[in-house]
Amino acid sequence: MSETLTLARSRERARGRRETRGALVLLGPSLIILGVMVAYPAVLMVIQSFTDYTVRNKVQGTLPAFVGLENYIALFSQSDFPAVLMRSLGLMVVLTVLIMLFGILVAVLMTRLGRGWRITVSVGLLLAWAMPPLTATVVWGWIFDTQYGVVNWALNALTGTTDWTNHSWLLNPWSFFFVLTIIVVWQGVPFVAFTTFAGLGQVPAEVLEASSLDGATGLERFRLIVFPYLRSVLTVVLVLQIIWNLRIFTQVYALQSRGGIAAETNVLGTYLFRQGVGEFGATAAIGVVMVILLLTLSWGYVRTTLKEEEL
Repeated sequence: MSETLTLARSRERARGRRETRGALVLLGPSLIILGVMVAYPAVLMVIQSFTDYTVRNKVQGTLPAFVGLENYIALFSQSDFPAVLMRSLGLMVVLTVLIMLFGILVAVLMTRLGRGWRITVSVGLLLAWAMPPLTATVVWGWIFDTQYGVVNWALNALTGTTDWTNHSWLLNPWSFFFVLTIIVVWQGVPFVAFTTFAGLGQVPAEVLEASSLDGATGLERFRLIVFPYLRSVLTVVLVLQIIWNLRIFTQVYALQSRGGIAAETNVLGTYLFRQGVGEFGATAAIGVVMVILLLTLSWGYVRTTLKEEEL
């Protein structure tokens, strides 16, 4: 009996080793690509953040000096990085809340529309989603243009004055971020709407009908029935929106090029881009801080996912 159990265990171990080797063979190309494209640059960035590596070292072929935490100390004490960080976090919160709110509302609205209207709304969302961020920013920039913008013309027509003639929306940081918010939310809503609409299709119709017969309001049905079904989907969408909105670059840089004051409207992406040319050590420190921040914000989702896999 013991020999039979020993033989069965050895076969089980051998099969496990074969499955492990097979999995490694299948995952090998992906692991190599991840190592070359992600792991190596990340490790190099961390190492460079502790040095005074500049373009001079690159040109002369000399090794940079190890400076420890000097780049990080200077970043938080001798630059405007803390203000940029707070500005980026505040903008991220506003954008994420608006995109999630309007995206979910549009998805719920699509469930109430007929087939024709639903197709029309879907096409409009796809057009907004498919437009490149730079193109969208240029179009909205013309809408808010100082001389030829439709917004200034409409405001003059509504007020019956010429107070809005030659009014610049990009010189003032508050109106700059107002325009930026419109652009980013306009392009971010379609992803949330389509994802939520697909998730709504998984909610059993008979459960919703039963709750309606029991007298539950629309808000109660969404909170107590629909939301539990959508929790995992909305969590993924929320984490993605946080990451994307914190890494925003194209729209901000394009609006700054049209008249915005960079020093007062920089976010993390544009601040990193506008750092001193060839200051690799200092910019690497900014990159490390951004990575740590993104990992911290997404850690809750990662931990929840790992717990679900264990169950």
